[in-house]
Amino acid sequence: MTDETFTSSLRAMPAWAVLQRRLFAEIDEARRVFRDRYTLPDGRLRGVAEFVDRDGVDDLYEPFFNWPAFYLLGGPDEVLADAKRHWEGVTAQLTEAGMLTDEYDNGYDWFHQGESLLFLAGICAADPADAAFADRASRFAALFTDPARGNYDAELNIIRSPHNGALGARPGLDDVVTPYSADRAEMRPYGLPIQGLDGIRTWDDLADPAKARFMAEEMQRRAAGDVAVNLAATSLVANSWLYGDDEHSGAWVQRYVEGWIVRAAGGMLPDSVGPDGVPGSLQEGRWWGGHYGWAWPHGLHSVGMSALIGALNHAMVTGRDDALDLVRTMLDTVLAEGRTGAVADSAYSLRGGWMARLGAAASDPGLLVPYRFGTDGWFDHGPLQLDLPTWLWWWSRSDADRERLDRAIAGIPDSADLVAPFRDKEEAGHEAGWIAFLDGRLPEYPERALEMALGQVARRTAMMLGDEQDPDAAHLHFWQRVNPVVTEVLTQLVGGAPQVLYNGGIGFTALRYEDVDRARPGLPPDVAALVHRLDEDGAGVHLVNTSTVHARTVRLRGGRFGLDRITRVTATFEKPGTYPGASGTYAAPVSPELTRTWDCDDDLVVTLPPAHRADLDLTIARASGTPRHLTTGGAA
Repeated sequence: MTDETFTSSLRAMPAWAVLQRRLFAEIDEARRVFRDRYTLPDGRLRGVAEFVDRDGVDDLYEPFFNWPAFYLLGGPDEVLADAKRHWEGVTAQLTEAGMLTDEYDNGYDWFHQGESLLFLAGICAADPADAAFADRASRFAALFTDPARGNYDAELNIIRSPHNGALGARPGLDDVVTPYSADRAEMRPYGLPIQGLDGIRTWDDLADPAKARFMAEEMQRRAAGDVAVNLAATSLVANSWLYGDDEHSGAWVQRYVEGWIVRAAGGMLPDSVGPDGVPGSLQEGRWWGGHYGWAWPHGLHSVGMSALIGALNHAMVTGRDDALDLVRTMLDTVLAEGRTGAVADSAYSLRGGWMARLGAAASDPGLLVPYRFGTDGWFDHGPLQLDLPTWLWWWSRSDADRERLDRAIAGIPDSADLVAPFRDKEEAGHEAGWIAFLDGRLPEYPERALEMALGQVARRTAMMLGDEQDPDAAHLHFWQRVNPVVTEVLTQLVGGAPQVLYNGGIGFTALRYEDVDRARPGLPPDVAALVHRLDEDGAGVHLVNTSTVHARTVRLRGGRFGLDRITRVTATFEKPGTYPGASGTYAAPVSPELTRTWDCDDDLVVTLPPAHRADLDLTIARASGTPRHLTTGGAA
């Protein structure tokens, strides 16, 4: 049969499709405003402050973190070209500032390195044929898979320090030990970096210069050996493996993650491993206390995300989901320790972001779970971030993971707007609304979410155009705050996936698209996509050609970089030959609805005539393929 036999004409143009194509257009126009206003012709950012310590590399890459993802969804060709130019320019800029060696971060923690990685990994996925970026992927992975580079101890199966990178395992947390004093007001909400030190019980104890010096020296001494947030480094290695010619990297991901699984022993993941390979050996034998660990500064937020990133990469490489138990245990534990309360009345260390996200609902009761653990047990209660249980269920589609997700969603205050106009640098936070749509409980989500996303583009553009009056415009994070590329809603509706895990996740989607006529990834011009069903059997997707003149052809493949394969298709469509009818009639004739089912070897090509749609039910064989970066032109 030909492609046209399973499409239907549009008697009315769906609002969600029009809004989606408008969002593509507005994002790109605003993106070009950002490019022309804040970058130089060679891709560098204008006017960067000097770096005074190891921090800051991520801040220059983050303004572009989702540009390649936008291209992969269907953004214009120019997006990828600009993304590459900005990566090259910023890399040269950071090299001249002494922050990079051989194009890679000299060495910092993976909570921040993971944020930098999103931009690089996105470019690699968008254009795996680019030899320069393929070479970078291989070189950067070798920093961790090759023990001679100084980061990885193959005998103990540990990354040798919390700060690691191009210069190998870097000692401590900085080159100069600076007293950790109580006058660091921005750090007060996170409390003591190390708990249990003699004579230091409260934050105000750090007002004593001797105690501030003692705290800093202990932080420096204990910053050795492995920490749980290093699990995010598996994405750098998995990115190289996805090119298909680096099985050593796949084996490394599997071995490194399984080392942490053994240390967890079916319970809570310890957050540190000493240089001797023993968990907690620099923390008096405790399972908590490591850098960016359970006690400080973010607890579950950082440990959970890094563990999930490592577990997902392990699952991609092995085809097994057992590593996800690392995060299931965490979620079960904090949910069991949860209590009812209002964010507005809490002392949660990340309370500010939740106040903005929930608005008036922040004063209403909801579920608060503990994020951190210290000498007095669990503490720092706040709303459970939904990215963790959402990604768990999205990956496994298991009933048990769905129950965890439902418990987390049920903890949101009843008055909360699930499509609130909120956006932070992670560009996430609307998981509950998306899940409600997939469940059929919020059918208006696509239109409302796209309207919200268009509003966010408008606000970001207004902030750019008004930057001369903005007192925060000189802040290093300003570029992240005004980045007008908004991909959360497009990733959900087009890709059928949650927003990427911000501290180093791989950009998985449920479906992959290709513009057949232009032999490039993403939706063709004028085409909108809506993934409206996701379950253990597959996905349902609507494709709409919003052009009334041009035919468009799109190829669909299974997601998770090809770990999943489309094996069967059922299309619902009108009887061919009835539309548009005779010119003398007042309306197009009613056409009988037909269905057709056929087998598909993960290569579904759909030609959409002008103003036509395709309604497809896809059977997907999960974990049946070999994940690889996707090349265009019909070859995977």
